[in-house]
Amino acid sequence: MIRAALCLAAGTALASGALAAPPAYNETPATLVTSMQSWDYDRRLVDIPMRDGVKLHAVILTPKGAKDAPILLTRTPYDAEALSGNLPSGNMAGALDGYDNAADIIVAGGYIRVIEDIRGKYHSEGTYVMNRPLTGGGLNPTKVDDATDTYDTIDWLVKHLPQSNGKVGTLGISYDGFEPLMALVNPHPALKVSVPMNPMVDGWRGDDWFHNGAFRQMNIDYIWEQVGTRDQPAIAKFWWRSADLYDDFLRAGSAGELGRIHAMDQIGFWKKLTEHPAYDQFWQSQAMDRIIADQPLKVPVMLVASLWDQEDIYGAPAVYKLLKPKDTSGDMVFLSFGPWYHGQEIDDGNRTGNIQWDQDAAKWWRWHVLAPFLAHYLKGTPMDVAPVTAFQSGTNQWQRLNGWPAAPANAKLYLKPGMGLGFDPASGAAATADYVSDPTHPVTFVSRPIRPVSYEDDHWKAWLTTDQRNASTRPDVLTFTSNVLTAPVTISGQPIVHLNAATSGTDSDWVVKLIDVYPDQVPIDRTMGGYQFAVAMDIFRGRYRESLSDPKPLTPNAALDYSFGLPQANHVFLPGHRIMVQIQSSWFPLYDRNPQTFVPNIFFAKPADYVAATQKVTVAGANESYIELPVVR
Repeated sequence: MIRAALCLAAGTALASGALAAPPAYNETPATLVTSMQSWDYDRRLVDIPMRDGVKLHAVILTPKGAKDAPILLTRTPYDAEALSGNLPSGNMAGALDGYDNAADIIVAGGYIRVIEDIRGKYHSEGTYVMNRPLTGGGLNPTKVDDATDTYDTIDWLVKHLPQSNGKVGTLGISYDGFEPLMALVNPHPALKVSVPMNPMVDGWRGDDWFHNGAFRQMNIDYIWEQVGTRDQPAIAKFWWRSADLYDDFLRAGSAGELGRIHAMDQIGFWKKLTEHPAYDQFWQSQAMDRIIADQPLKVPVMLVASLWDQEDIYGAPAVYKLLKPKDTSGDMVFLSFGPWYHGQEIDDGNRTGNIQWDQDAAKWWRWHVLAPFLAHYLKGTPMDVAPVTAFQSGTNQWQRLNGWPAAPANAKLYLKPGMGLGFDPASGAAATADYVSDPTHPVTFVSRPIRPVSYEDDHWKAWLTTDQRNASTRPDVLTFTSNVLTAPVTISGQPIVHLNAATSGTDSDWVVKLIDVYPDQVPIDRTMGGYQFAVAMDIFRGRYRESLSDPKPLTPNAALDYSFGLPQANHVFLPGHRIMVQIQSSWFPLYDRNPQTFVPNIFFAKPADYVAATQKVTVAGANESYIELPVVR
């Protein structure tokens, strides 16, 4: 992940009543660090007092000669000074050349840029809590949270920056994208727009920590470094024993045992994770989509999602789904879908991994959507931004839509005997497609060796677009393929899995992948011939089949129904291509292994609990498995 890009949805609903007004502030000494007359901005370091007396450290970059300029605020746990020109630069664009800065449109727009260390991180005072829950609930007994800290920060800024027009926008990616959502809870009157990009919204349903109950154990080092230190010094880095993390995780056995080996029981947040493996009140009360939906809609918001977001793919569409019905005027809630990995909207957008987009899809979005959107609400300039701006892969073009999804799940794509795939159900007697899932030989999510999470290359950041042929040839992966398409198949929404399957064990994971198979020959790029491009894929832990909060063992050898959503997709399967569905029961080591024996808490499964299981997927008969696609007719 962008190790400046992970967050946990947090907070319970505020107690009823208005937020208390912050105390009167005295002028806080500010250090002016610009000493070069040739620089085109001034850089100030300030410590801003919160209502409880704690001071938060912020960097303020003001363009030279600014007058009536709006303020763009980002709150971060990743070192405000490093994200705002820690190394001297003669121009503001150079100072903002890094994570979480859409430098081109920020500089061109003449904004005052403010980046603040959140409570307890780097140069800010106080204690750090991983996405501190909202005050007023049982998870936060104090009177401060990220919402109150944002309110107090904005209040100080509009009173102490005479170059501003008194209007503030907040934006950020990942953990920094969680912060603009928190800003919507009893927002400051000066907050005029919020742009959560790839925000962490629900840590259990489908963002950083779990996906449908399966634990994303490769985040263990992030938890250690983020929670265990204030400023993540090199000496505090998590250490791996092997150059291939496959070996580290397999030798440890369970995620809980790996945590014990690394003394993770010292980390309070790790203990919370292991104590709450199900979708209980701990997670439900912190789901930001639910929290924001319970708030009055006072501030225009643009939710930004990446279609191949390897970290927080669930959150932005989930918030949009619950928030958009509150937008009775039609000009308060916007959504953007881009063909990006996590945070790629501020990076080069010509390709994601091996998939080319025939344009810089990130730069186009910044200039044609983000820039006019910010300018409209912060400067009052006209804009022509659609309610939903979505990139359509396959045709590689941007679309202006009135809402999302563009189509409901309405077309059943059936799994068929003989490993076929089609829109008509199979005829004949009931039949199954079978495989053996062995936890001692799990299916990897990318080819080995597995390296730690990093943004240095595509190994992590673009893994969702990697060729799935590495899995399709395994005997423990079912691969269903359609005939060659003679007409395009367009989907625009969320595919829904309807799986009927049996296992010889008492628990099981089900991984389902919807894939676009390229023709054997691709004229312009021969390396893409036969490429298996994953359009949408996800995992579901079987014990939560009946209830996400109350896990139950599966009845061995009984065909049971499983239903769950895949990530949002906006794609055209072109003529000459084929549609493929893959099914497997492990995705290692990104997700912890299911022992396939029901145990109370998989974090602490013992070696003897891990057993091979025979999996039978129904592919014909009354309960034939299918994926319901949101086909645009």
